[in-house]
Amino acid sequence: MTKLKPGDPAPDFETTDQNGHPLKLSDYRGKKVVLYFYPKDDTSGCTAQACNLRDNYAQLQAAGYDVLGVSIDGEKSHQKFIGKYELPFSLIADTDRQVVEAYGVWQEKSMYGRKYMGTVRTTFLIDENGIITDIIDKVDTKKHTDQILK
Repeated sequence: MTKLKPGDPAPDFETTDQNGHPLKLSDYRGKKVVLYFYPKDDTSGCTAQACNLRDNYAQLQAAGYDVLGVSIDGEKSHQKFIGKYELPFSLIADTDRQVVEAYGVWQEKSMYGRKYMGTVRTTFLIDENGIITDIIDKVDTKKHTDQILK
């Protein structure tokens, strides 16, 4: 798989959100999208990132963005995460890893000397025509909105 870069078309996908509703990226044509990939619901870094996006959601919407979070957690996990932190945006339940693999963020990681496969925290900014305009791969979880709106 080739590495995605700004100017590339964002890979379309068809999957489900936290409520099991069908969701396709192509449904968002005509809108800008913050598509953010994160490792796991309700962990410290992922919570900081989600809450930063929640706290600045009106600002992101004013800039024309819809926000979609993606992890390999299931729908029930996403529902709890959204409920606990009152997240105003949808989370994609990518349990079959279709989306993380299409975007090249399912990679080998290492923690405490142990190697394993996991989601690399990455955000793709996608324009109204479905084109990737920016890729943020060094995400500051506490100031993520600033990185998006720079």
